[in-house]
Amino acid sequence: MADNGYKIILIGNSQVGKTCFLQQYCDRDFNVNSGTTIGVDFRFSMIVLDGKTYKMQIWDTAGQERFRTITTSYYRDADGIIVIYDVTSEETFLQVENWFGEINKHSSQSVFSILVGNKKDLEQDRVVSTENGQQLAEKLSVPFIETSAKTGENVYETFKQLMEKVITM
Repeated sequence: MADNGYKIILIGNSQVGKTCFLQQYCDRDFNVNSGTTIGVDFRFSMIVLDGKTYKMQIWDTAGQERFRTITTSYYRDADGIIVIYDVTSEETFLQVENWFGEINKHSSQSVFSILVGNKKDLEQDRVVSTENGQQLAEKLSVPFIETSAKTGENVYETFKQLMEKVITM
């Protein structure tokens, strides 16, 4: 762990809800008008696990292809990576394996990753089943969780699950 805390990276295609996911975790707020991230942005946040407080440096990366060379440099020294796709977009789901390829290429072997299917509140628009998400996570040997940045469902649990692993590595 660095002096500035544990480095956590959020990655995934543009428009999967990474910024809203981060806002929901840090501020317990959802802003439908949050803009597209340009390059990277980050926030500090704390999490309490078993009575101990841990500081996290959470990096929100741009999902657009034109920023990939910038954002992959942030994978180095990451303690944990949250890969997010949108359950209402098959395209973002199909890119998940590419994101994990980037993790394998640009981060340390000891980094812990988790797969997140976001926007589960949009059930009527869902095109990626929970089962497909679970199967892909099993194939990639990573944990899987579905979340809603809008309602906050499972957002805290994602960070809790990630950090419980990260602090033991």
